[in-house]
Amino acid sequence: MNYRTLGDSGVEVSEVGFGAWVVGTDWWGDRSEEQAVEMIHHALDAGVTFFDTGDVYGHGDSEELVGQALRDRRGEVTLGTKVGYDFYNNPQAGHGELPKRMDGEWIRTAVDRSLDRLGMERLDLLMLHNANVDEVDHDVLETLDELREEDVVDAVGWALGPSIGWLAEGDRAVEEEFDAVQVVFNVLEQAPGQHFLDTIRELDADTSLLPRVPHSSGLLNEQVTPETELGEGDHRAYRPDEWYETGWEKVDALRFLERDGERTMGQAAIQWLLGHDEVASVTPTFRTTDDIDEWAAAPDTPAMSDEEMARVADLHEDNFGVDRDDGMDALRSSVGGEDIEAADVEKVSAGD
Repeated sequence: MNYRTLGDSGVEVSEVGFGAWVVGTDWWGDRSEEQAVEMIHHALDAGVTFFDTGDVYGHGDSEELVGQALRDRRGEVTLGTKVGYDFYNNPQAGHGELPKRMDGEWIRTAVDRSLDRLGMERLDLLMLHNANVDEVDHDVLETLDELREEDVVDAVGWALGPSIGWLAEGDRAVEEEFDAVQVVFNVLEQAPGQHFLDTIRELDADTSLLPRVPHSSGLLNEQVTPETELGEGDHRAYRPDEWYETGWEKVDALRFLERDGERTMGQAAIQWLLGHDEVASVTPTFRTTDDIDEWAAAPDTPAMSDEEMARVADLHEDNFGVDRDDGMDALRSSVGGEDIEAADVEKVSAGD
C-alpha cells in the first residue's frame, strides 16, 4: 500500500480506502455485525488506513460499527464521515434521498452525534454529504473553519451526488479550498471527474479527489457479467440493462490494461485513477475479504504507463467504439444547467 495527503491538510490516506457504506446497511448485501467488523480489520491488516463512513448510512449503524472496529486502533487510521441529512426526524423510504439540512447549528449537532457513535473525540475528515451549491453559505463555511480551529476536524470535504447537480458543487469546493471532493469517477464514467481535474489545475488548487464507484457498478471488477442476476435489493440493479450491455463491450476494449495477468481488470481500474496526481484515495465497494485482498493490492501492481493513459483517453473520446445509447439519464444540475453548458459536458451517469 502507498499513501497520499489530502490537499495541504497534512492528513494522510491510503491509496485504497474503505467505503463503510457497505456496513450498517443491506444495500450491498446483508452481513452480521461480526462479519462487518471482520471486514474492517481485514482491510486494516491489508494496509488500508482510510475509512470513509457517513452518519446516514444505516442511520448511524455504520458509524457505530466502524467505531467498534477501530476504537482500539485509532492511531493507525484516518477516519472520515459525512453529515447533512436529517434522518433523525425522517424515515428511510427504500433507497430514496432523505431531507437534507445544511446550516452551522445542524452541522455541529450532527458532528457531535457522529463522534458519540464512533466513540472518538475528533475526525480526520468531515465531508458535507450531497450538499447543493446554494446550501453551502457563509454560515456553513464559517462553521467548518471553526471546527478545524477547535481541532474537532483536521480536513474538510464535499461529497457529491448522486441525486444533485455536480459541476457547480465540485467547482465551488475547489474554489473554496476544500481539502477533498468525493465523486463518482472511473474509466468508463470520466465526467465530471476529468472536469474537476481541469478545475484544480487551472486554479492551481490543493484540493484532492476521492473517487468512488471505481468499478462502475460491477463492470470493471467483472462482478456483473451477462450471467449475473441482480437481486431486488442490490443497489446496482437500478442501472438500465443498456448500461450493462454496452459496458461489457467497453470492458473488452480495455483488456490491454490487464497486461497479460500482471493486474486484474479491477486492479487496473484503481491504478488508472491513481495515475492522476490529484487523486488521493480510491474507495471501492468491498463486499468480501477476497475483494479487499485483490483491490488493496492494486497499488503494488504496475502503474499506468503514459501510453496506457493515452490509449484510454482515445477510447473514451470514441465512446470505446460503442455507438449505442447506454440508457443513463443526463447530468443533473442544481443551477438550471448553467454549469453543464459552461463545462460542455453532455452526459454522465450518477450511480453506485
